[in-house]
Amino acid sequence: MDTFRHQGMRKRLIEKIRAKAQVSEKVLDAMMKVPRHFFFDGAFLEQAYIDQAFPIAAGQTISQPTTVAIQTHLLDLKEKEKVLEIGTGSGDQAAVLCELGVKVYTIERQKTLFHNAKALLAGLGCPAKVFYGDGFKGLPKFAPFDKMLITCGAPYVPEPLVEQLKPGGRMVIPVGSGSIQDMLVVEKSEDGSTRITKHGKFSFVPMLDDKAQ
Repeated sequence: MDTFRHQGMRKRLIEKIRAKAQVSEKVLDAMMKVPRHFFFDGAFLEQAYIDQAFPIAAGQTISQPTTVAIQTHLLDLKEKEKVLEIGTGSGDQAAVLCELGVKVYTIERQKTLFHNAKALLAGLGCPAKVFYGDGFKGLPKFAPFDKMLITCGAPYVPEPLVEQLKPGGRMVIPVGSGSIQDMLVVEKSEDGSTRITKHGKFSFVPMLDDKAQ
Protein backbone atom coordinates (compact mmCIF):
# COMPACT_ATOMS: atom_id res chain seq x y z
CA MET A 1 0.00 0.00 0.00
CA ASP A 2 0.99 3.60 -0.55
CA THR A 3 -0.24 5.19 2.68
CA PHE A 4 -0.36 8.85 3.72
CA ARG A 5 2.71 8.11 5.82
CA HIS A 6 4.62 6.82 2.81
CA GLN A 7 3.53 9.84 0.78
CA GLY A 8 4.70 12.17 3.56
CA MET A 9 8.09 10.46 3.67
CA ARG A 10 8.34 10.73 -0.10
CA LYS A 11 7.46 14.42 -0.02
CA ARG A 12 10.22 15.09 2.52
CA LEU A 13 12.69 13.18 0.34
CA ILE A 14 11.70 15.21 -2.73
CA GLU A 15 12.20 18.43 -0.75
CA LYS A 16 15.73 17.29 0.19
CA ILE A 17 16.54 16.54 -3.45
CA ARG A 18 15.17 19.92 -4.53
CA ALA A 19 17.46 21.63 -2.01
CA LYS A 20 20.65 19.85 -3.10
CA ALA A 21 20.33 19.29 -6.86
CA GLN A 22 19.32 21.43 -9.82
CA VAL A 23 16.65 19.29 -11.44
CA SER A 24 13.37 20.14 -13.13
CA GLU A 25 10.09 20.16 -11.25
CA LYS A 26 8.77 17.80 -13.91
CA VAL A 27 11.28 15.16 -12.78
CA LEU A 28 10.52 15.72 -9.10
CA ASP A 29 6.78 15.45 -9.77
CA ALA A 30 7.35 12.11 -11.51
CA MET A 31 9.41 10.82 -8.58
CA MET A 32 6.69 11.92 -6.17
CA LYS A 33 4.23 9.70 -8.04
CA VAL A 34 6.38 6.56 -7.78
CA PRO A 35 5.99 4.63 -4.47
CA ARG A 36 9.69 3.90 -4.05
CA HIS A 37 9.05 1.56 -1.11
CA PHE A 38 7.35 -0.90 -3.51
CA PHE A 39 10.85 -1.66 -4.83
CA PHE A 40 12.21 -2.61 -1.40
CA ASP A 41 11.92 -5.77 0.64
CA GLY A 42 9.22 -5.28 3.29
CA ALA A 43 11.81 -5.38 6.07
CA PHE A 44 13.54 -2.26 4.73
CA LEU A 45 10.65 0.12 4.04
CA GLU A 46 12.17 2.86 6.21
CA GLN A 47 15.28 2.92 4.00
CA ALA A 48 13.21 3.58 0.88
CA TYR A 49 12.98 7.28 1.63
CA ILE A 50 16.54 7.89 2.79
CA ASP A 51 18.64 9.66 0.17
CA GLN A 52 21.20 6.92 -0.37
CA ALA A 53 21.77 3.87 -2.53
CA PHE A 54 20.66 0.56 -1.03
CA PRO A 55 21.58 -3.09 -1.76
CA ILE A 56 19.10 -5.25 -3.63
CA ALA A 57 19.31 -8.81 -4.98
CA ALA A 58 22.17 -10.19 -7.10
CA GLY A 59 24.79 -7.87 -5.61
CA GLN A 60 23.20 -4.80 -7.22
CA THR A 61 21.84 -1.57 -5.75
CA ILE A 62 18.84 0.70 -6.09
CA SER A 63 20.28 4.11 -6.97
CA GLN A 64 20.36 7.03 -4.57
CA PRO A 65 17.22 9.14 -5.19
CA THR A 66 19.29 12.27 -5.92
CA THR A 67 21.19 10.29 -8.57
CA VAL A 68 17.90 9.13 -10.13
CA ALA A 69 16.77 12.76 -10.26
CA ILE A 70 20.00 14.05 -11.80
CA GLN A 71 20.28 11.33 -14.45
CA THR A 72 16.63 11.76 -15.41
CA HIS A 73 17.04 15.54 -15.60
CA LEU A 74 20.13 15.22 -17.82
CA LEU A 75 18.13 13.16 -20.33
CA ASP A 76 15.99 16.25 -21.10
CA LEU A 77 13.00 14.07 -21.95
CA LYS A 78 10.10 14.99 -24.20
CA GLU A 79 6.78 13.15 -24.08
CA LYS A 80 6.49 10.02 -26.27
CA GLU A 81 10.24 9.78 -26.87
CA LYS A 82 11.63 6.26 -27.09
CA VAL A 83 14.07 5.65 -24.23
CA LEU A 84 16.44 2.72 -23.68
CA GLU A 85 17.53 2.03 -20.10
CA ILE A 86 20.52 -0.23 -19.47
CA GLY A 87 20.30 -1.86 -16.04
CA THR A 88 16.67 -2.24 -14.95
CA GLY A 89 17.71 -3.19 -11.40
CA SER A 90 14.75 -2.82 -9.06
CA GLY A 91 12.65 -1.08 -11.72
CA ASP A 92 12.43 2.20 -9.81
CA GLN A 93 14.14 4.32 -12.48
CA ALA A 94 11.99 2.78 -15.24
CA ALA A 95 8.87 3.67 -13.24
CA VAL A 96 10.02 7.30 -13.02
CA LEU A 97 10.60 7.35 -16.79
CA CYS A 98 7.10 5.95 -17.38
CA GLU A 99 5.63 8.76 -15.28
CA LEU A 100 7.29 11.24 -17.64
CA GLY A 101 5.27 9.90 -20.56
CA VAL A 102 8.06 8.27 -22.58
CA LYS A 103 8.19 4.82 -24.16
CA VAL A 104 10.53 2.79 -21.98
CA TYR A 105 12.64 -0.17 -23.10
CA THR A 106 14.83 -1.55 -20.33
CA ILE A 107 17.42 -4.37 -20.17
CA GLU A 108 18.55 -6.35 -17.12
CA ARG A 109 21.30 -9.00 -17.15
CA GLN A 110 20.45 -10.56 -13.76
CA LYS A 111 17.58 -13.00 -14.18
CA THR A 112 16.24 -12.56 -10.63
CA LEU A 113 16.08 -8.79 -11.00
CA PHE A 114 14.56 -9.09 -14.48
CA HIS A 115 11.65 -11.19 -13.22
CA ASN A 116 11.13 -9.07 -10.10
CA ALA A 117 11.19 -5.75 -11.95
CA LYS A 118 8.94 -6.97 -14.75
CA ALA A 119 6.29 -8.06 -12.23
CA LEU A 120 6.59 -4.88 -10.15
CA LEU A 121 6.34 -2.53 -13.12
CA ALA A 122 3.33 -4.40 -14.50
CA GLY A 123 1.67 -4.18 -11.08
CA LEU A 124 2.19 -0.41 -11.07
CA GLY A 125 0.67 -0.09 -14.52
CA CYS A 126 3.98 1.03 -16.01
CA PRO A 127 4.02 -0.05 -19.68
CA ALA A 128 7.82 -0.46 -19.84
CA LYS A 129 9.07 -3.24 -22.10
CA VAL A 130 11.48 -5.25 -19.94
CA PHE A 131 14.16 -7.45 -21.54
CA TYR A 132 16.65 -9.97 -20.19
CA GLY A 133 20.07 -9.68 -21.80
CA ASP A 134 23.43 -7.95 -22.23
CA GLY A 135 23.13 -4.19 -21.96
CA PHE A 136 26.36 -3.60 -23.89
CA LYS A 137 24.57 -4.84 -27.01
CA GLY A 138 21.49 -2.67 -26.55
CA LEU A 139 18.30 -3.57 -28.42
CA PRO A 140 19.11 -3.22 -32.13
CA LYS A 141 15.74 -4.71 -33.07
CA PHE A 142 13.97 -1.69 -31.54
CA ALA A 143 16.50 1.02 -32.47
CA PRO A 144 16.91 3.88 -32.99
CA PHE A 145 16.23 5.46 -29.59
CA ASP A 146 15.75 9.14 -28.81
CA LYS A 147 17.43 8.86 -25.43
CA MET A 148 19.48 6.30 -23.48
CA LEU A 149 20.08 6.00 -19.75
CA ILE A 150 22.77 3.72 -18.33
CA THR A 151 22.39 3.00 -14.61
CA CYS A 152 25.65 1.12 -14.03
CA GLY A 153 29.28 2.21 -14.27
CA ALA A 154 30.67 1.53 -17.76
CA PRO A 155 34.42 1.27 -18.48
CA TYR A 156 33.80 3.12 -21.76
CA VAL A 157 30.91 4.29 -23.95
CA PRO A 158 29.76 1.13 -25.82
CA GLU A 159 29.81 1.72 -29.57
CA PRO A 160 26.69 -0.46 -30.24
CA LEU A 161 24.71 1.90 -27.99
CA VAL A 162 25.97 4.99 -29.84
CA GLU A 163 24.95 3.32 -33.11
CA GLN A 164 21.44 2.72 -31.77
CA LEU A 165 21.06 6.36 -30.69
CA LYS A 166 19.06 8.53 -33.07
CA PRO A 167 20.85 11.53 -34.65
CA GLY A 168 20.02 14.42 -32.35
CA GLY A 169 19.68 11.93 -29.49
CA ARG A 170 21.26 11.93 -26.05
CA MET A 171 22.81 9.31 -23.77
CA VAL A 172 23.46 9.70 -20.04
CA ILE A 173 26.13 7.27 -18.87
CA PRO A 174 28.52 7.01 -15.88
CA VAL A 175 31.98 6.11 -17.21
CA GLY A 176 35.07 5.06 -15.28
CA SER A 177 37.10 1.94 -14.51
CA GLY A 178 37.14 2.36 -10.73
CA SER A 179 34.48 2.76 -8.05
CA ILE A 180 33.90 6.41 -9.01
CA GLN A 181 32.67 7.40 -12.47
CA ASP A 182 32.18 10.61 -14.45
CA MET A 183 28.57 11.24 -15.40
CA LEU A 184 28.73 11.86 -19.14
CA VAL A 185 26.14 13.24 -21.52
CA VAL A 186 26.78 11.96 -25.04
CA GLU A 187 24.98 13.96 -27.73
CA LYS A 188 24.86 12.53 -31.23
CA SER A 189 24.92 14.96 -34.14
CA GLU A 190 23.05 14.58 -37.40
CA ASP A 191 26.31 13.54 -39.08
CA GLY A 192 26.86 10.74 -36.52
CA SER A 193 29.63 12.49 -34.58
CA THR A 194 29.33 12.82 -30.80
CA ARG A 195 29.82 15.60 -28.28
CA ILE A 196 30.58 14.57 -24.69
CA THR A 197 30.22 16.70 -21.56
CA LYS A 198 30.89 15.80 -17.91
CA HIS A 199 28.39 16.38 -15.11
CA GLY A 200 30.01 15.38 -11.84
CA LYS A 201 31.32 12.29 -10.06
CA PHE A 202 29.10 9.35 -9.06
CA SER A 203 29.45 5.78 -7.85
CA PHE A 204 27.65 2.88 -9.55
CA VAL A 205 27.98 -0.90 -9.57
CA PRO A 206 29.96 -1.96 -12.67
CA MET A 207 28.43 -2.68 -16.05
CA LEU A 208 29.70 -6.12 -17.06
CA ASP A 209 30.32 -7.00 -20.68
CA ASP A 210 28.90 -10.21 -22.19
CA LYS A 211 27.18 -11.40 -19.05
CA ALA A 212 23.59 -12.34 -18.42
CA GLN A 213 22.96 -14.39 -15.29
